[in-house]
Amino acid sequence: MRLVFAGTPEVAVPALDALIASERHEVVAVVTRPDAPAGRGRRLVASPVAQRAEEAGIEILRPARPREESFLDRLREIAPDCCPVVAYGALLPRVALDVPAHGWVNLHFSLLPAWRGAAPVQHAVLAGDEITGASTFLIEEGLDSGPVYGTVTETVRPTDTSGDLLTRLAFAGSGLLAATMDGIEDGSLKPVPQPAEGVSLAPKLTVEDARVDWTAPALRVDRVVRGCTPAPGPWTLFRGERLKLVSLALAPEVPHLAPGEIRAGKNSVHVGTGSHPVELGWVQPQGKKPMRAADWARGVRLAPGETLGR
Repeated sequence: MRLVFAGTPEVAVPALDALIASERHEVVAVVTRPDAPAGRGRRLVASPVAQRAEEAGIEILRPARPREESFLDRLREIAPDCCPVVAYGALLPRVALDVPAHGWVNLHFSLLPAWRGAAPVQHAVLAGDEITGASTFLIEEGLDSGPVYGTVTETVRPTDTSGDLLTRLAFAGSGLLAATMDGIEDGSLKPVPQPAEGVSLAPKLTVEDARVDWTAPALRVDRVVRGCTPAPGPWTLFRGERLKLVSLALAPEVPHLAPGEIRAGKNSVHVGTGSHPVELGWVQPQGKKPMRAADWARGVRLAPGETLGR
């Protein structure tokens, strides 16, 4: 089939690579978000998908909005059979959805109908899911509500951050998306409507969502830190300034500490929660590079009874 691939961030690149490598399909163009400012100089940088497409010599379409007439006209000229999508980042209007004969097929990083929305992997970690996965489905105008072509499952490991899990799902999902294109082409795959039961929503996380509540149980604190890593980035307050929490571990064997209370040893730093303490691994003070929590504690010269979160 002639494919127009839509995607933007690094997580979409494995799927694009899988489709480029396919002997049964031809990626004739990619649709991605416009170049965006990045780095200290804030110069415009192409998306990871655009960079990969340029390397492969594939036409790149960068509409500010996918309802632009110039974009729709070019899409009709290309006349794709199907448009696979991975984390494109913009809502597709009906007029665009109607162009390809087999529609737009999204690779979504959850087992639908669970975790519909922008942050399915983060919410799976926050909720303590033991199993998650990826789904391919036919895009309709609802929020991730279209009929499903196929799924793959993935175990959520106890130490997984959202970044760890998303990386594995990106590669597992790339194979699923390629297989879905094969099945659509030969007619062996038909999408199945999602069940009405089991729907959960995964809205984009805010910076405030990533603030650690030390009165919560240690298990919840651990999930917030892992679920918000790398984005939007878990944090707390120390002496009125933000302290980013890069990593921590559960420490049930440590004697009780009050919520937020810090206890620093020679090579360890523990913080109290609503249940048992946790051990800080790495932290990042405001305006500085990440450092070991023990080094940070020595540098700030903790006073007895100091706490995090205030």
